[in-house]
Amino acid sequence: MRIAVLTGAGISAESGLATFRAADGLWENHRVEDVATPEAFERDPDLVHRFYNQRRARLAEVQPNPAHRALADLAQSHDLTLITQNVDNLHERGGSADVIHMHGELTRALCAACGHRWPAPLVMQPADPCPSCGAAATRPDIVWFGEMPYHMERIWQALEEADLFAAIGTSGNVYPAAGFAQHAARRGIPCVELNLAASANARDFAKRIIGPASETVPNWVAGLGRR
Repeated sequence: MRIAVLTGAGISAESGLATFRAADGLWENHRVEDVATPEAFERDPDLVHRFYNQRRARLAEVQPNPAHRALADLAQSHDLTLITQNVDNLHERGGSADVIHMHGELTRALCAACGHRWPAPLVMQPADPCPSCGAAATRPDIVWFGEMPYHMERIWQALEEADLFAAIGTSGNVYPAAGFAQHAARRGIPCVELNLAASANARDFAKRIIGPASETVPNWVAGLGRR
């Protein structure tokens, strides 16, 4: 069975990472517009770097949970395409070898001048030179609001070829990811949502499993059996 899985902030929340946007509209006490847009980086690169430096430090303190590990197990028994909106590396640390990070990776750096990418140090700052071109144009390799998500061609192909689509811990508010279930459903692909509560696009799913990801995901994976 070919399975496409999309994960969002809810799968990592149980590991201790804050969800992207809290009920008050803030992300770790910052307005999203101040830390997650190209304009914010141009306006105050020091603030943006400090913010992501803190996120990397926090990421180093947490561990993958049973939901991350269950998806790694799923890849051993089925043809899995694992897509995540998350910028953390908990899927990889949980055993997943091939993860599509459509919104970039906290552990990667990007040169805004030449496009070179490299492993991010724990602490980054605006004056850091690019190891390829030398420009002081280092930024987090994160897809900010107003920028195009990564790997979309590969993602759409996976959705076209899937026998089952699942969304885990997603809000259903951020596009294009929020449209994946609708796209799959139109092609007759069964869609299941695993979440703490119904998402904003809950109508696009034929089945819903409510509960914490660390419990629902291992149970769901176990129920799929082997190919």
